[in-house]
Amino acid sequence: MSEPTPPPPAPPPPAEPTPGTSPAQREGTAIARQSSEAPASTAPGKRASWLPGPAQGFGVTFATMFKKVTTEEYPEVPKQTKPRYHGRHVLNRHPDGLEKCVGCELCAWACPADAIYVEGGDNTEDARFSPGERYGAVYQINYLRCIFCGLCIEACPTRSLTMSNDFELADDDRQALIYTKEQLMAPLLPGMEQPPHPMRLGEDEQDYYVRAPQPGSDAEPVIGERA
Repeated sequence: MSEPTPPPPAPPPPAEPTPGTSPAQREGTAIARQSSEAPASTAPGKRASWLPGPAQGFGVTFATMFKKVTTEEYPEVPKQTKPRYHGRHVLNRHPDGLEKCVGCELCAWACPADAIYVEGGDNTEDARFSPGERYGAVYQINYLRCIFCGLCIEACPTRSLTMSNDFELADDDRQALIYTKEQLMAPLLPGMEQPPHPMRLGEDEQDYYVRAPQPGSDAEPVIGERA
């Protein structure tokens, strides 16, 4: 019969910490070793210039004083924006004057700032404002909220809503910054007729949205809806 194996010896009790030492120093970690090896003091670096500090700071000021100043004489001289600048919105028309907006409210759904409000109306034979069945009876854009992101332009299926280069929208009246349909509609060009009136370009709305460009026009033919 074999003898029982004796139990392993118990570990020695932890040493009592020395007063005034940190845990990192007691455990002998890399932090304690690095701190002990670091030099007691670091010598300040030498200055690269013989000028005193205040003189170097004023040197930047004096160097700027003699540069040419760019002055924009606004509003006496209107500022020229980039061709694709996102400014005030415009509701466009068809060549005969009918409105392109069909009151679908997709622009209002796409607006991240909830700045567009649209109410659609039904066209009748006696009062037709756009090709098809519906038109934008009420259209408002709150420029207190608009962030000019252009998502409403991308959402418009009839290419009715575009953005102009007009950026002068400041006003001291909050109510005046809510633009209505009358303020957003494009002006009537030569050959256009103020709605309501019957369709002049054809007997069906397809004649407005699927048609070849007019002679002498640089517009590409519309062959179908695009993504």
